[in-house]
Amino acid sequence: MNTRKRPVSITVLACVYFAVGCVGFFYHLRPILAARAVHSDDFLVELSEVAAVVCGLFLLRGENWARWLAFVWMAFHVAISFFDSLEKVAVHAVFFALIAYLLFRAEARAYFLPREKIGG
Repeated sequence: MNTRKRPVSITVLACVYFAVGCVGFFYHLRPILAARAVHSDDFLVELSEVAAVVCGLFLLRGENWARWLAFVWMAFHVAISFFDSLEKVAVHAVFFALIAYLLFRAEARAYFLPREKIGG
C-alpha cells in the first residue's frame, strides 16, 4: 500500500467507481435473475461492473494498475457508446476526459508511484 497521502480527487473517484460498480452490478443482476437465464452479454456487463468495483478498491490502495484499469474501463464505455447514440458518446467522452485528468495529473502520478521509488 502506498504510504503517501492520497489526493482527495482520487478518493472521490475511487468511491464513485466502487458505487457505480455495486449499483450497476445489482441493477443488471435483477433482470437476469427474473429471467432465470444468463446470456453472454449479461456476463460481460456483470464483469464490467466487477471491474469498476475492483478499480475503486485498488485506487484507494494506490495501485498503479488500478489507475490504468479505471482509464481503460472508461475508454471502453466511450467506445461501446458509439453503438447506441451520439448523446451517450458525448457524455461518456466528457466523463472520460475528467477521469483521465484526475488520474494522470501530477498529484495523482506521485500517489501512484511504486513504493520503492518513494523517498529513495
